[in-house]
Amino acid sequence: MVETSLQAVMREGLDRYSGSHRLSLRQWQVCHHILDCRTEALGGLGLDCDHCHQALPHYYACRDRHCPRCQRRASQAWCERQQAAVLPVTYHHLVFTLPHALNPWVQLHPEVIYALLFETVWATLSTFAADPKRLGGQLGMTAVLHTWGQTLSQHVHLHCLIPGGAFSPQGRWHPAKSTYLFPVRALSRHIRGGFVSRLRQQIQDGKLPRLKDPAQIGALLDTLMASDWVVYSKPCLTHTDTVVEYLARYSHRIALTDGRIVNRNGDRVQLDYKDYRDGSCHKIMTLASEELIRRFLLHVLPTSRNSSLSQPPMPGTPLLSTATPVRCAERVACRSPLAWRRNALTEADPPDQPRTQNRLFNRPRAVWECARLDRKKSHDHTPKLPARTGQNATAFPV
Repeated sequence: MVETSLQAVMREGLDRYSGSHRLSLRQWQVCHHILDCRTEALGGLGLDCDHCHQALPHYYACRDRHCPRCQRRASQAWCERQQAAVLPVTYHHLVFTLPHALNPWVQLHPEVIYALLFETVWATLSTFAADPKRLGGQLGMTAVLHTWGQTLSQHVHLHCLIPGGAFSPQGRWHPAKSTYLFPVRALSRHIRGGFVSRLRQQIQDGKLPRLKDPAQIGALLDTLMASDWVVYSKPCLTHTDTVVEYLARYSHRIALTDGRIVNRNGDRVQLDYKDYRDGSCHKIMTLASEELIRRFLLHVLPTSRNSSLSQPPMPGTPLLSTATPVRCAERVACRSPLAWRRNALTEADPPDQPRTQNRLFNRPRAVWECARLDRKKSHDHTPKLPARTGQNATAFPV
């Protein structure tokens, strides 16, 4: 049976792709992590059945956020933390999309473009929330960066989950007057002007050294200002948890999973995708292995070297200034001044009490049973998964 996984596709087509395309050091690192994941290259444990003495190797995972086999536990833990901080108010799901004309610059300087997107979106929403005619205070936001479409094309957009209200400088909660948060057209124009202005300043400061042609730079900036930027806004009246689960699905991972690779025949790969223009129908597209690798590498994130923005500030304190770095490689920025004030709206534990342990880590450890073991006769003698060292556990060299 043919193995249908990203690891198998890379094992078959990466050499040919790298022969005709230049890969960055970060892309090479991600590719080698995926190729080595759960193989002898990373070492592992030797599991022995206590009944038939059958040996089974258990290899370690690479834990790379780009690997479709890893980071599931981290995503679930992030989802539980976010759902525990959800307030009993109406939330709004906003999506800010970068024009596709900017994609070439994203490939050249992804760390700069992603950081500017986070910064501009937060500055725009903060400005609208501080307006006394709207909310008149400081709002919170959870934002997750997506860089892909269903067909793995480059489609950079930022998903934001925003509570319908804000805290005044005096610490009072100001709820939104209706399920309508901010006007979408005004948001589109404000983020367009703010992003292009910040991008122009970054170019003048020499932060985008790979852009050489002044005429081409000016033409693209004029094109960005002349186009309408797409902004989506919808209130989450009854399904806030569903939106959190959707954001958590890609908080520590990317879009391509092994389950979407339906079949592989030689150098041809069949990929499942959802066509939103045709009633969200699932369809199958056929790509060459090299083309699938090329599309996948478009979404490799730069190495994380920026600080996290997960610490909630006090009400009335500015959360983000123009000099504050944002987390772009982690693809998620959580800015919630509301979490520590949950007891102002609902019954909750005070902030100084210890947090309840994550139930994800309180589950019983997995057990391994040999395929030859008769479970009906030996249910009281189930062999447990050994630790990294100790009896019946053989550590492979790393």
